[in-house]
Amino acid sequence: MPSSSNTENLVQNTSYKVVLPFYIYAALAFLVSCMMLFTSSASFTQHYFNPQTLAITHTMALGWGTMMILGAGHQLLPVLIEGKLFSNLLAYLSFIFAATGIPLLVYGFYIFNLTWPAQFGGILINLAIFCFLINIAVSLEKSKHENVHALFVFTATLWLFVTTAVGLLLVYNFTYNVLPENSLKYLSLHAHLGIVGWFLLMVIGVGSRLIPMFLISKYTNTKLLWTIYILINAGLISFMVINIYMLQPALYIFPVGIIVASLFLFGYYCMKAYRERIRKQVDEQMKISLLSVVMMALPLLLLISTIASILSADTPNTQVVLLYGFSVFFGWITALILGMTFKTLPFIVWNKVYHLKAGLGKTPNPKDLFSDKLFTAMAITYISGFILFAAGILISSILLLKLAAVLLLLAALLYNWNVFKLILHKSEN
Repeated sequence: MPSSSNTENLVQNTSYKVVLPFYIYAALAFLVSCMMLFTSSASFTQHYFNPQTLAITHTMALGWGTMMILGAGHQLLPVLIEGKLFSNLLAYLSFIFAATGIPLLVYGFYIFNLTWPAQFGGILINLAIFCFLINIAVSLEKSKHENVHALFVFTATLWLFVTTAVGLLLVYNFTYNVLPENSLKYLSLHAHLGIVGWFLLMVIGVGSRLIPMFLISKYTNTKLLWTIYILINAGLISFMVINIYMLQPALYIFPVGIIVASLFLFGYYCMKAYRERIRKQVDEQMKISLLSVVMMALPLLLLISTIASILSADTPNTQVVLLYGFSVFFGWITALILGMTFKTLPFIVWNKVYHLKAGLGKTPNPKDLFSDKLFTAMAITYISGFILFAAGILISSILLLKLAAVLLLLAALLYNWNVFKLILHKSEN
């Protein structure tokens, strides 16, 4: 049975019936994304605004990253606030709305028909996020243990709602001209509201709690986390102002500089937690999760390069922009999820199968419910595929992109194999 009381808290408040559908959906979405990556590899030698790239990006951002975080969020929020999730019904509605809306939106992008399928899908996604936001807000209001981690989660969810609302406006803008400029003008704003406001804030808010927990580290620094929180939000708000009012591109150096500072501080936080860990041996799952922290540097460098190209040539380099998006969704976010899945899901499944048998006899450890060999094979194929695909984007080689996509597809298959091995686990007694 779980050896740490802190880790046992991961499963004590939210029913597995709420959480597992999100994990399953996300795993399948990752597989579908990699299949599309293989069949549409040539799109990564073209302009970044094309139907296939948009479909893959939104499958990764919504079906993979967001659905996984929504599932983990329902599970981890009670741990952060030391209270109960307000409503399982809202959690189920959030899943149903998102699970229905995402494929409609992706289908609309893929065939580039941004009328009713994409519009209705966007509405459903916004309803899903609204349900999650209400659940978070009321859970926080009822809790007496609010903290900086919980505030990260709530603020990230607010930014996600803004992101999906802007996205819905962009979809409608193709048909009804509801915005003053064409949708491409607002694409950067929409993307960075999601990348920085949703993913970065959520990852830091939850990661700053889970990384020390899983490393069994005593390190904590609330003041540092408050500084990071303020910097990220200040950077994002200033980015919005510059983008909406179309101010001088050189001003983007200010928000990017603030975000860079926040990332350095988070890297320092993780390093301190690692150095002050009690458990000296670090498992493979944590290594992949910690690798994701390092991988945050790549999109950051590419973003700086993009701003430099805009300042020098008034237009971004297409390959750099494509690599930037790929490194965010297939790099940083994916590496984090691949590691954290097998740090959180085993305890959820263990609790589902063995909670009534705890103390009555011998039960397996949560880490024994999945295959280390499958995980290692997945990690190797994933890292190899990521590096080769990134190289393929830079040199516009369809052959290299195809080869890399095969490796990423194999990694997704191995990931799904291990996830379903976990979820379908049954007691031997």
